[in-house]
Parts: sequence; structure tokens; C-alpha cells
Amino acid sequence: MRSVEFRREREDSWRDLERLIARAERSGLDHLFAKDLARLPSLHRSALSSLSVARAISLDRNVTEYLEGLTARSYFVVYATRRRLLTSLLEFAGARFPQAVRDMRWQLAASAGLLLLGLLVGFLLTTADPDRYYSLVSADMAQGRTPAASTEDLRAGLFDEEATVSSVLTSFASFLFTHNAQVSMLCVALGFACGIPVLLLLVYNGLLLGAMSGLYHGRGLGVEWWSWVLPHGVTEILALVLCGACGLVIGQSIVFPGQYTRLDNLTLRGREAAVVVFGALAMLFVAALLEGFFRQLVHALPVRYTVVGVTSLGWLAYFVFAGRKDMAGRPA
Repeated sequence: MRSVEFRREREDSWRDLERLIARAERSGLDHLFAKDLARLPSLHRSALSSLSVARAISLDRNVTEYLEGLTARSYFVVYATRRRLLTSLLEFAGARFPQAVRDMRWQLAASAGLLLLGLLVGFLLTTADPDRYYSLVSADMAQGRTPAASTEDLRAGLFDEEATVSSVLTSFASFLFTHNAQVSMLCVALGFACGIPVLLLLVYNGLLLGAMSGLYHGRGLGVEWWSWVLPHGVTEILALVLCGACGLVIGQSIVFPGQYTRLDNLTLRGREAAVVVFGALAMLFVAALLEGFFRQLVHALPVRYTVVGVTSLGWLAYFVFAGRKDMAGRPA
């Protein structure tokens, strides 16, 4: 009887709160009338008070569980920040991602330097002795692009005149995105081993690119080779360098924790690195589209190098200037 009386006295306000919550969850707070928005906090506090009383006097368990669920839902409506997906994505792309990249600029420079070192070494080794190409590039990766191939065959691979938008290209783009994402994620994961394997992986990927570059330059196809690589490569290599920098950040947080414990420092820096990783994955998706479709369908060198210039300047401007205004308003 006590439970029935308790519920009868307060049930109307609970139902009102439930209706407002349902409308807010369905359409958002923007679709509530001003009077309803004003009532929402007081109804929430009233429900909390009822829940407190119900627990104190050990009312019917069904009533208690109902109030627990109701107040949990109303809490998120009243206090939690409810943002639209598009707004969150725009904020991420417009401010959080470029800011996070700038915050790890030294690790980014180290990652780029290691990749360039590997590229230079691979290029010099292959041009000095083409047979060393086989020790640097696996058969699966080479796909017939070896010193044994004729110059005509190497050139034909750069300008496939019969390429069309087909299921083959679609599958190829999907494979490239998956492969490049796996390599980038490996860079991040290896950061937990104090960052040392990240250094080796960056140098190794540079060796692969350098060996292939040396092969094509040795055949007089350097201009054609870079027109084939760079339209997608600017974006793809930059994404790989970003993930390498994230791996170095994680390794640094473990080796040099500073004023925090290693676990706390890893948690703090790991969150920053996660922002960059998500952005790099989006870049790899763009690169896969360029590699799987544009590069196979566009053969004019001026057009290819125009894309190289546009993407290079675009990424440079983006990472240097995007989010600067938002950054200036952040507390130090």
C-alpha cells in the first residue's frame, strides 16, 4: 500500500519527464519548447528525489528500477553534451586533427627523416648493384617489377592504357587501403616496445620505395615513375609518417614518463596519438582511391604532376594553418 500511494502521488511528474526524454532522444533538445526545456531540470531533480526516498524506505523493487532507468536517461539529456555527428566530424577535421599533428612535430620530423634515410639507402644500393634489389623487395611486393624485366615492360606498368573502372580496380583499391592501414597500425602498435621497432619499420619501408625508385631511374624512367607514385604517394607517405610519429610518441611516453607514472603518461599521450591515427586512416582511404582509380586512368604527365602539386600544397597549408584560431583560445 505504501508503494502504491508513493507512486500515485508522483507518477504524473515521472510520466512528464519520460515524454520529454523520449522527444529529446528522438529529435534533439532543439525541438523542445522553451517551457519544456525549463521544466526538464526540475523534473529530473524531482525524479532523483523520488529515487532517493524509494531506496531509503525500501519500496517495491519495480518502482526503484523504473526510477533508476528514468533518472539515468534524464541525466544524459540534461547534462551530457549532445552533438550531431557532422558537427563532431567538422571539428575533428578543422581543428583537433591538425592541432594534434602540430603537437607532435618533433616526432613527425624524426619519422620523416627515418623514412627518407631508408629511401636514400635503398636508391643508392639498387643503382650501384641492381641485384641487391631482390634482397630488398619481395616477389609479392615487386609483382614482376624486377631488374629482369625489360624497360618496355616496366614502362607499360606505369601507363596501362587498357585500365578501366572495373571490379579489378575496385578490389585493388580495397587491397591497397587494407595493406597500408595494416602497416600504419603496426607502426603505432610497435610503439609499445619502446619505439625501437618503429624506427626499423620506417627505414624498411623507405628501403622498399628507394629500391623501386633506383630500378626505374636506372632505366631512364625516373620522371614517369614519380608521376606514377606521387599522386597518391604524397597522401599515403604522409599518413605513414604520421602513424610512425604516433608510434614514437607512445615509445617516448614509456621510456621518458616525466612527472607522470608510465601508465598515466601513456594514457595521456595515447589519446593524442589516437586523434592522429584516425586522421591518418582517413588519409589512407583517400590515397587508396587515387592509387586504385586516378593513377590507372590518367596517364598525362602534366595532369599527374598537377595533382602532386595540389595535394602537396593542400596538406602543407592544412597542417600549418587549420585550427590555429581554435588553438589560440585553448588554455596553456
